[in-house]
Amino acid sequence: MSAPLFLVDALPAGATLTLDGPEGHHAATVQRLRVGEELLLADGRGGTAAAVVDAVGKGTLDVRLISRGYVDASVPRIVVVQGIAKGDRGELAVQAMTEVGVDEIVPWSASRSVTQWRGERGVRAREKWAATAREAAKQARRAWLPVVAGTPDESTQAVVRRIAGAAGAFVLHEEAPDRLTVADLPATGEIVLVVGPEGGIADPELAAFREAGARPVRLGPAVLRTSTAGVAALSVLATRLARW
Repeated sequence: MSAPLFLVDALPAGATLTLDGPEGHHAATVQRLRVGEELLLADGRGGTAAAVVDAVGKGTLDVRLISRGYVDASVPRIVVVQGIAKGDRGELAVQAMTEVGVDEIVPWSASRSVTQWRGERGVRAREKWAATAREAAKQARRAWLPVVAGTPDESTQAVVRRIAGAAGAFVLHEEAPDRLTVADLPATGEIVLVVGPEGGIADPELAAFREAGARPVRLGPAVLRTSTAGVAALSVLATRLARW
């Protein structure tokens, strides 16, 4: 089994680090790492380090770095605009997409989103998505932590602007004649992928996205849930872009 990964604000300049706070508690108390065991550290921005435990305290670890590395950011960058879903479906989507390799997730307040993020509720919901992405990145041993955008969510017009500035943009739609598996993909820049909420994407939204330059595409004959459509599409892109 590969060594567990823990996220830190910054990798130390020297050869030692005391891992404390929530990450130290998780390492020492939950995972019960012991002296001599190895772990990975990452700053969420590509920087990594392999380390070994020198001492264990109450909710803390003293570790010694044994090697350092850096993982380049993926090119092109993949951004998923995820329609806000009810219940825990949005979090399930965030978790799976992070594990597959999404670079940024944009919560979208679609007209057919049953749940709307407003005020403090919206701030808390976005923070929950960010926390879910963080934990999923650790589970997947990712050097780059996905960005969760939005303040706390994005309007359709904001998504239109994002599409207009992208190198390539696609909207998942069950009635699209073209398949994502054969669509032309840019080699650099940003790919924006739009996933609708449970009720789907309204015609005016689809028209606005197409006018901004997005291409409607489908995955196959089945209609997928909003919690699985994004990860399925990311799997296609990861394969076609040779990430996998």
